[in-house]
Amino acid sequence: STRPPVCRKAPQARLEPQTHQRAGPSQAYSATAPPHPPPYVYFKEKNCIILKQITFKNLIDRYGSVSRIDVGPVRCVVLSGIKNFKEAFLEKAETFAERPSYPLNQRLCKGLGLISSNGHIWKQQRRFALSTLKYFGVGKKTLENSILQESHFLSDAFHAKQGFLFDPHYLVNNAVANMICTLVFGHRFEYGDIHFHQMLKCSEEIFKVPATFWGRLYNQYPAIMDFLPGGHQLAFSSLDKIKKFIGEEVKRHKDDRNPSDPRDYIDCYLHEIEKKDEGAGFTEENLLYCVVDLFGAGTETTSNSLRWAILYMAKYPEIQEKVQTEIDQMIGQNRQPSMDDRARMHFTNAVIHEVQRFGNIVPIAPPRMSNRDTTISGYKVPKGMMVVPVLKYILRDKDEYATPDKFNPEHFLDENGNFLKKENFIPFSIGKRMCPGEQLARMELFLFFTSMLQRFTFRVPEGEDPSLESLIGITCGPKPFKIYAVSRI
Repeated sequence: STRPPVCRKAPQARLEPQTHQRAGPSQAYSATAPPHPPPYVYFKEKNCIILKQITFKNLIDRYGSVSRIDVGPVRCVVLSGIKNFKEAFLEKAETFAERPSYPLNQRLCKGLGLISSNGHIWKQQRRFALSTLKYFGVGKKTLENSILQESHFLSDAFHAKQGFLFDPHYLVNNAVANMICTLVFGHRFEYGDIHFHQMLKCSEEIFKVPATFWGRLYNQYPAIMDFLPGGHQLAFSSLDKIKKFIGEEVKRHKDDRNPSDPRDYIDCYLHEIEKKDEGAGFTEENLLYCVVDLFGAGTETTSNSLRWAILYMAKYPEIQEKVQTEIDQMIGQNRQPSMDDRARMHFTNAVIHEVQRFGNIVPIAPPRMSNRDTTISGYKVPKGMMVVPVLKYILRDKDEYATPDKFNPEHFLDENGNFLKKENFIPFSIGKRMCPGEQLARMELFLFFTSMLQRFTFRVPEGEDPSLESLIGITCGPKPFKIYAVSRI
């Protein structure tokens, strides 16, 4: 018989709470379990079988900031709300410090690296990464100078596009990636390096696949999907290419390094490998996965933030003009910006924060897992339960932001025009698993953004209203767009 086609769009359905329970990871799952919709909602309409898509917004609006959803055979707690985040990831930090294992993640990461590892190995790897990045300048003047030097190269690339409509995607991506490359590899890559551009594209494919149809399908049917073509296979081959690229860098480091004078993260890691402390996870294989994580996570989030910033400035020229006025008053045109300027540049700082809030860069943080029976906001969470932290609706909280669904820098200004710090502004998440690159990202965002607006005005073609639609992935960037970069100098 012929299977009916599957329709993408589903009619609206009323979701009713379910009282039945299936066998879970622990008997602690009781009558006080989080509320949830039916595991599957099917409709039949005009010979089409339709699986009702239940969005996180539907779920949170209908069932609250602690709810449950079944994704295939996997039962998850969906978490939103700043109070719940603080309870789970600060007050009960040790309970929710683990990462769950699921097929796609296991295939891509093998439980290695900085993002997916657990236990003692994860603690040692994270501690080493943080201390090494700090040693090589994160949070210091030395790295600030490197960012400013890279912003100069980016400006030169923009100048070369004068009078032309262009997509800034890979120029911005290259600039941000070069900061990670400087820390990890000890050198940068030219913007015209085609091989490096291929690596950036490979990284995008890896970070995109978990949020796609292919990623979801792989998690449900890994044994079958390993033999079928699709977007997941593109991600797997992209990972192989990046690992080969990093492996070549590691080999070069082995050949010419001076153990008493480490140049970068790889040199320091090779020194740790020589100590042969296997319990800490310092192996060549883990080095590859740690660098993949640093390279990908350190590039995608900041690059997407800066591309959103360019798009918002082009779409809202009055905001762009106010930023440039502040830059002209506080910095002028005769010197480059400095991190010391940030405290005096209230409006610019507010705009950068609003870019991160409204851009929805990381809508969902990587999942956590409870390592013991516990509760969140009175709801029982059994040992082994996956917890999905949804950041988006914390940053769109209508009780915290006057116009949560509009780009409005006033959200981060008080009545006197001074920068206003928000307790629930957590784009890097919180707790033991918060983004280890937060300090680097904050430096990059301020210095790259102010440098760009100091030298250029971004415009779209006359009469065009640019779309604010985003691409879906682990990180969300704007859909491809083209702008003019008009020199101010």
